[in-house]
This record gives sequence, structure tokens and C-alpha cells, in this order.
Amino acid sequence: MTEQQILEYLKTVKDPEVPVIDVVELGVVRKVVCREERVEIDITPTYSGCPAMKVMEQDIVAALKERGIDDVQIRTVLHPAWTTDWMSDETRRKLKEYGIAPPERVTGNDLNPLNYAEKRVACPFCAAEDTRLTSHFGSTACKALYYCDS
Repeated sequence: MTEQQILEYLKTVKDPEVPVIDVVELGVVRKVVCREERVEIDITPTYSGCPAMKVMEQDIVAALKERGIDDVQIRTVLHPAWTTDWMSDETRRKLKEYGIAPPERVTGNDLNPLNYAEKRVACPFCAAEDTRLTSHFGSTACKALYYCDS
């Protein structure tokens, strides 16, 4: 068993809140170590207190047990904190097709919180930036809800 094989198995584990992406492409899986019959996996939550992490953890263990891997250790790693920069362009495309405006990359962007209000979120359906924030929390606490006025 190799790290690459385990990563392929983990690609079958979907994000319970956004089932069009898996835990690997989301960037939640940070590290995989194979030790003879044991697999050690480090995961990082997308935000502190994410309720989906326990489900992801259980789904990871179940996916590996289905493939005959019974000794699985999962560690939650909080540092470095998860960032949307860990998502690929393909993952962003999938989010957009699912109806979620993919977040901008953070690295290299202006990190001054005073400038956040000026940023516009493009509508995932029509790409218009004529959107307005209607709630900081959408169907889950990690999603803000915007309305497209176009």
C-alpha cells in the first residue's frame, strides 16, 4: 500500500456539505503516511468548529476499511490553518458548477480586513458582480449567502 493508493481511495470520500468535491481536492487531507498495515492521515478543518469534520473522519475510516485497511489513525491538524489556496482550479470549477461562487485565492491578495467590503463576489450562474451579501452564514456556517441582482 502506498500514499498514492490511499489518496486515490480518499477521493471517493465526498465533502458531506458539498458532495461534488472530495476531501483530497478540498485540501482537507494534509498528509498520508503508510506504515506496514497502519495508515496515518492528517486532516485540517476548513474552519474551526466545522461540524462536517467528524463525518469526514468517519467516512475516511469507512472507505479504507472497505478496502481491507483496518488500522487507521486520523489526526486533526490545526496549523497551518486551512486556506482556499489549497483548492485546485478544477475544484473551483466544480464549486461554480454546483452553484457556489468559488472563493478567491488568499496568498498575495490584500489581507487588510478594511478592504474586504469592497470585494465583489461573482455570481456562479451568470458571472455578474452585481451581487450583495444577504447573510454571513448560508446553509452551513462556512458559506456566506449572496444574492445576484442581475
